[in-house]
Amino acid sequence: MQHENFKLHLAGSIIDLNINIHVFFLLSLRALAVMLRTQYVSPIENKMNVLSTLPSLMIVDDDPLIREGLAVTFGNHFKVHQAGSRAAAIDLLRKLPSPPQLALIDLGLPPFPHRPDEGFHLIAELLAHSPKIKIFVLSGQDDQSNARHARALGAIDFIAKPCAPEKIKKYLDDALKVQDSEPGNKDQDDHLLGLVGQSPAIQALRSQIVMYAAIPFPVLIEGESGCGKELVAAAIQKLASNPDSPYKVLNCAAIPPTLIEPTLFGYSKGAFTGATNAQSGFFEEASDGTLFLDEIGEMPLELQTKLLRVLENGEYQRVGETTTRKSRARIIAATNRNLRDTVRAGTFRSDLYYRLNVFSISVPPLRELGPDKLVLLNHFRAYYAQQIKQKPFELLPDALQCWEQYSFPGNTRELRNIIIRLTTKYPGKTVDKMQLQDEFDPLETSAYPQGGASSESIKQQLQQGNFSLDHHLREQEGQYIAAAVELAAGNISEAAKLLGINRTTLHSRMDAHEKLNA
Repeated sequence: MQHENFKLHLAGSIIDLNINIHVFFLLSLRALAVMLRTQYVSPIENKMNVLSTLPSLMIVDDDPLIREGLAVTFGNHFKVHQAGSRAAAIDLLRKLPSPPQLALIDLGLPPFPHRPDEGFHLIAELLAHSPKIKIFVLSGQDDQSNARHARALGAIDFIAKPCAPEKIKKYLDDALKVQDSEPGNKDQDDHLLGLVGQSPAIQALRSQIVMYAAIPFPVLIEGESGCGKELVAAAIQKLASNPDSPYKVLNCAAIPPTLIEPTLFGYSKGAFTGATNAQSGFFEEASDGTLFLDEIGEMPLELQTKLLRVLENGEYQRVGETTTRKSRARIIAATNRNLRDTVRAGTFRSDLYYRLNVFSISVPPLRELGPDKLVLLNHFRAYYAQQIKQKPFELLPDALQCWEQYSFPGNTRELRNIIIRLTTKYPGKTVDKMQLQDEFDPLETSAYPQGGASSESIKQQLQQGNFSLDHHLREQEGQYIAAAVELAAGNISEAAKLLGINRTTLHSRMDAHEKLNA
């Protein structure tokens, strides 16, 4: 009996031991699995993690082979997004969670691949969506007037096809250095509010900012593209009585019209396809802070009524809800349009205009700032030379005079880009008048003598060799045609009247230029 008990006890011990070993084995496997999950990253996950830390690059070209080639070439260095047309690029831009830091775009895009118009429009639209994006034009339309006009619109530089990939990579890397070091609010001099210059117009602008910052009423900021309206809005928030309160920014031109309402007011779960959860809007998130509505002139007419209601009594509703909510946010709006004209045209509500225009600030264009052009030159020349770690360039007296005479149609944005290019091309060197004029917009003639080029400058061009009078005249003709078409908003008959020629002649000359640029 004792022997049987011993066998049972021994068998039980073995079973217990087996169970313990089995449990220990399972626990070890579980621990190993946890350890592997925390330490092992699959190649796909690893690639995703790497991509999330890379700077983003948008490539816009109608040739899929070029797009794919560039994407493969730069895929290890940038998170690449591709588009084949201006419309596709804007659609992609609106779907991305954040705008790309860099863009490589072709000028000749559908539906007019042999003309630069689509590319020019895309430059303006990209900068309207994200003023900080650094744009390079990579194009086979190697026309100096196209290159200079693209730069005047806000592109950093023009790269002619074909170009070695390592050279393009150098352009992109240098632009990232500049972008990473560009001053934000934290770098602004408090007493200057981040506004460089001492002209009467700038001093008056600072006084207005100080005056309106403490008053919790709407402010409408008007001014041309590139003159710094967003900087003025940020300065108002900085000087407000509650500067640490939320500051939300919505660019009305940067997102599809159908998404502006849910972005502003929020939405309930199931309000529309894809609304899997309720989401607060900018009015709610701004709380008692500031909501900055940039490019307010682009807001759809049907949504203007709802914005007016918020301005009048602070009330709004989330999309898909009937519950009325209250907003205490202060509204600052900005536009590069003449809203009075849009009111007369019936595309902007007059009552909304007057509610927004309780206080207005007009940001002066650079051409009206006189000596501040030199102040800005000295400021940004020293700044970018330090950031790029290059010696600053110097302008010769004739170039300095040219700088003062130029009207900078792209305003401060254009001025900064010109300085960045000159710092990169001529580090520690002197820049003469002709080298400087190469950076200016060819459609903007105020930098040149009214009677045309001087005798001396013509002699210099001829002495350089490889001069072609036919090419020079064709280029000038193309500039005048482009300017007339732009002034006439694409109406060929009106453009022909501006040029003093008939419509048929203008068509034939445009066709001739298109063939030459093909």
